[in-house]
Amino acid sequence: MGIHRLNHAVLYVSDLDRSVAFYRDVLGFCPVEMAPDGFRGAFLQAPGSTNDHDLGLFEIGAGAGRSTAGRGTVGLYHLAWEVDTLDELAATAERLAAAGALVGTSDHGTTKSLYGQDPDGLEFEVVWLIPADLLDDAALSARKRIGRLDLDRERQRYGGQTRGGVGISVPA
Repeated sequence: MGIHRLNHAVLYVSDLDRSVAFYRDVLGFCPVEMAPDGFRGAFLQAPGSTNDHDLGLFEIGAGAGRSTAGRGTVGLYHLAWEVDTLDELAATAERLAAAGALVGTSDHGTTKSLYGQDPDGLEFEVVWLIPADLLDDAALSARKRIGRLDLDRERQRYGGQTRGGVGISVPA
């Protein structure tokens, strides 16, 4: 099985309208009209995506508890979405912080990451990857640790508009 990308993810949520608003307003996903009649769910597409949808949300009701995956139950830790530029990563950090949804940041050497939680406590990562032609020994050796992310320093180093992932996750 030759997997070459994640096509979409489907999440169970307690309040569909609240979750659609979060993914639309904070992360920029656009609702796609494809849910069957009588179905309490929504499909959303990420900006610039060529998928018919990137995220499915299925409502299970207000009585559902927040996710305890990794703390009290097994389950998925997070999904990671890649952005094109460090400026876009910084703007996403601002939107997540304003929504009270930014729960952490990390410098993994070759990747620069934000961690957020949606209204149901489902965690996700938003990441920028150093392009292959800018990788150096310092970035590669830093993959063995988790450091503090300094987005301003990274934008000075790599440029805010440098396209990330080229030669890594994006063809050169």
